[in-house]
Amino acid sequence: MRSRPHTLLAMAAVCLLLLGASSPAWAQSPSQTRNATEGGFLVDALKLVTMPAPKPAAMQEEQEEAEAEGQDATTKALDSTATQWSFQFSYQNMPDYHQDTMDNGEVRPPGATDYIQFRLVAPVALKHLTILPRVTFRHYENAKGESGMGNTEIFALIIPKAMDWGTGRVGAGPLVTMPGNEKVARDEWGYGFAAAVVNSTGRWFYGLLITQSWQSIDPTALPPGGSNTNPLGLAPFLNYRFGSSGWYIGNGDMVALYDWTNKKFYMPIGVRFGKVLVRDYGSWNIYGEYQTSLFYKSYLGPAVKNSYRVNLSFTIPM
Repeated sequence: MRSRPHTLLAMAAVCLLLLGASSPAWAQSPSQTRNATEGGFLVDALKLVTMPAPKPAAMQEEQEEAEAEGQDATTKALDSTATQWSFQFSYQNMPDYHQDTMDNGEVRPPGATDYIQFRLVAPVALKHLTILPRVTFRHYENAKGESGMGNTEIFALIIPKAMDWGTGRVGAGPLVTMPGNEKVARDEWGYGFAAAVVNSTGRWFYGLLITQSWQSIDPTALPPGGSNTNPLGLAPFLNYRFGSSGWYIGNGDMVALYDWTNKKFYMPIGVRFGKVLVRDYGSWNIYGEYQTSLFYKSYLGPAVKNSYRVNLSFTIPM
């Protein structure tokens, strides 16, 4: 069986980062434990009597939401458009693809088997707008055992202050893709734009990301009937938080594609389950995700059958 260096590296990195993110409550000295139990029954009884009655959970949550002027720390950790530094490490494994016969008579080709991703967001807060430069690096591996860097994405989301209402925002900006290793990606430049609209209401956080790019190649080099327009990317997302526990569930990176040339549509479906750990110095977002193809029969391209992702992100709000 061929070894999986990506899998071993990802598991080791996640374990180390999880150890750094956790703050164990059991690390107490014997003196701390002894002090916690001292004081006597009378002191404990007086504390119990004089302690104010707690508010019902529903009332307390409604009050916190009414007092909040914007997103809370947990929602910000889920929001890629929030003004914050972000460091993301993820590993995605795609062991199998659909291999049916497409409408053009060809067998559907497989895609990459796995990849490691690192994404950095470095916010620039100005007087009248916020710029969120984002760089995404991916290292791919295919079924032939070939590996290499994919097309690095450089994106700058520009959010005018007038389009940021605290619990959500609208923005857009330029998108550039750099050449990748021709064995696993396109060895060419690309350019385009991306836009986003997000909002949070109570325990719900939702929105839509749109990307459109073009291949930077000589039009005369295209095959007959070909186009340098890449498929339109539509990524709707919906997350639900389970109270103040930090746990949440969502649909994950569900990027639907529309092929302008062949007028075909592809749509995956998935589920993400994770937890946000809010700390004084920032927030950790840890999740696992499963994804499969929902609408793919007419689409002329790879369609994943089973996809698994693990992720660890760290954010520092400004």
